[in-house]
Amino acid sequence: MATAQLSQPIRIHKETVFPSQITNEHESLIMVKKLFATSISCITYLRGLFPESSYGERHLDDLSLKILREDKKCPGSLHIIKWIQGCFDALEKKYLHMAVLTLYTNPKEPEKVTEIYQFKFKYAKEGATMDFDSTSTSFESGTNSEDIKKASVLLIRKLYILMQNLGPLPNDVILTMKLHYYNEVTPNDYQPPGFKEGVNSHFLLFEGEPVNLQVGLVSTGFHSMKVKVTTEVTRVSDLENNVFQENNTTEIAHQGLDCDEEEEECNNHIQRMDFVYSQQSLESPRKKRKVSEPVKVFVPNRK
Repeated sequence: MATAQLSQPIRIHKETVFPSQITNEHESLIMVKKLFATSISCITYLRGLFPESSYGERHLDDLSLKILREDKKCPGSLHIIKWIQGCFDALEKKYLHMAVLTLYTNPKEPEKVTEIYQFKFKYAKEGATMDFDSTSTSFESGTNSEDIKKASVLLIRKLYILMQNLGPLPNDVILTMKLHYYNEVTPNDYQPPGFKEGVNSHFLLFEGEPVNLQVGLVSTGFHSMKVKVTTEVTRVSDLENNVFQENNTTEIAHQGLDCDEEEEECNNHIQRMDFVYSQQSLESPRKKRKVSEPVKVFVPNRK
C-alpha cells in the first residue's frame, strides 16, 4: 500500500505525539483528539496561515511536527484552537459525524471554495454506524496499538506530502469549519463552544475541475477518523497519485462531501457546468443532518 518513501525506520523521541498504547475508550479518545489537532496544525502550518511562533514542536517517528499552540501575539491561532476545542467537545459526547474545514476567497460567496478538508468520525458504540461503506467493517476487535500508530504515521505523512505539493493559496483567503452531527444522539439545541447553528448544504463550487484525495483512515477499535481533501485537479497535477492509493486502486474520485451508506445515491447526482462543480444533497428534510458553523469566520493576514 505505502511507497518506499512512506515506510521509514521508527526512531524513538522523548516528546511523542500519540499514546504508546490504546487499551480503552478514554485512551482512544485522546488518540483521536491528538490526531485531529495534529492534522489541522499540519494544514495551517504548511499552508502558511500562521507565523512560526504559533507552533510548538513534537515528534512522530522521524517527522518533526509543528503543533498549534495558544499564541497571544497571534489572535488567529487562538481562533482555530477554539474551533478544535469545540470539535473535542462534540467528540467527547459522540455527537460529531464530520468536521469540514473550508478555504474560500470571496466573503460574499462562501460556496465558491478553493480547498476542502473533511474529517469523518465513527464510534464503535451507541448511536453511530460502524462501517465506512457497506462492504467492509472499519472496526476490528483487538486492534493492535502498533498498527494504529503505523496508520497514524502514514496519514500524517501523506497529509504532509499533499500540503507540500499543493499550489500556493491566494493572499485573500477565508477559513470556516462546519460540523455535521449524528442526529439520532445529538440534542437539537446543542452547540459546541465557538459555534452556532449552521445551514446544512452540500452545494459547493470550484472554478476548475475538482479532485478528491483520500488521505487516510485510522481505527482504534473505539473510534475511527477518515481524512479526505478536495481541491482543483490542476493544483495537484504534479502529485504522484500512487501515494493516495489503497489496495492498489486509486482513491481519486469526482465527488463532493462524503455521503453515508443510505445516501450513496447522491453520488450519482452531480451537476456539472462550465468551470464550476457542484453537488447537492438529495436528503429529505427529515434526513438532513444538524450542522454548526463558527460564530465568526477566520481571515488570516498573509500579505
